[in-house]
Amino acid sequence: MKENKQIVLYEPKLDDLWFRQECNQDPNTMSYNAGYDLYCDGYHFETGCIDFPKAMWNVWIEKIKNPNMFFAYIQDEKTKKFVGYVNFRKDEKSNSASVGILIKNEFRGQGYMRPAMQKLIEKARFQRIDALTDNVPENRENALKVFYDLGFRKIEEFSQLKFGKKELVAKISLQL
Repeated sequence: MKENKQIVLYEPKLDDLWFRQECNQDPNTMSYNAGYDLYCDGYHFETGCIDFPKAMWNVWIEKIKNPNMFFAYIQDEKTKKFVGYVNFRKDEKSNSASVGILIKNEFRGQGYMRPAMQKLIEKARFQRIDALTDNVPENRENALKVFYDLGFRKIEEFSQLKFGKKELVAKISLQL
């Protein structure tokens, strides 16, 4: 078992958004996102990349100031490098939040997901969110193992199309 990395969740400033741009433009990092029929400005079907030009940075900074949204970089405490990012978006009606995590390709498999998700869960509890949810393709076994180890449970299974082929997806949830 890999040793958990020591990380902090760093809430980016405008000048830090270069890292989000770098991640979103890297086909290796965004390959998990490729092949879906997403309705997102700047989405590239073949690579999964999403355009994030500097002209959009001010809009993004304002968006993440919304109290129903949390977005932070995962920063390695030892190297001070950004290795990915986490987020959640709260649904006020249900008081649950959908979560997201992205680890930059060069840092995957090095033990960053678990501590980042633990800190994201702590942040959600602090904000008095009742549950966290995510949709994870069932072929992403390593990611699902971390989620399940942290207490998430499958609440539904459905299929979606990726490059025109059916893919099984687990809707998972953690009650806080």
